[in-house]
Amino acid sequence: MYAQLTYFDGPRGADMLAAADFAAKERITPAIGSVPGTIRSYVLRRDDGSEVVLTLAETEQALLDGRTAIMSTRLLPGEDAALLPGPDRSEIYPVLEVVEHNGTPS
Repeated sequence: MYAQLTYFDGPRGADMLAAADFAAKERITPAIGSVPGTIRSYVLRRDDGSEVVLTLAETEQALLDGRTAIMSTRLLPGEDAALLPGPDRSEIYPVLEVVEHNGTPS
C-alpha cells in the first residue's frame, strides 16, 4: 500500500475553498475514482484554509495514474483557473504499518 500527501498551503479564502470543493466533487473525485487501485482519500482542512489530502492506494503506480487522471481533466463551465492554483507540493510514501484502534486499552 502507498500513501500520497498533497499539500495546499494557506491562507485560502472562502472563494478559493468553494472553488476547490466544487472541483473536488465534480471533477477530481470522479477522475480518481476511475483509477484502479485507488482505495480512499481523506481531506484535512484548517481554519485558515490550508489543507492536506491523504490518498491511499494499492500501488505507487495507482497514485501516479491518479495524478495523470486529474491533470487530464478540463475545467468545467464556471470554474475559474485563478481560484485553482493547484497543490503546493505532493509526496508519496510506502505504508509500512497499519494499526487498527478498537478503543480497548492495551
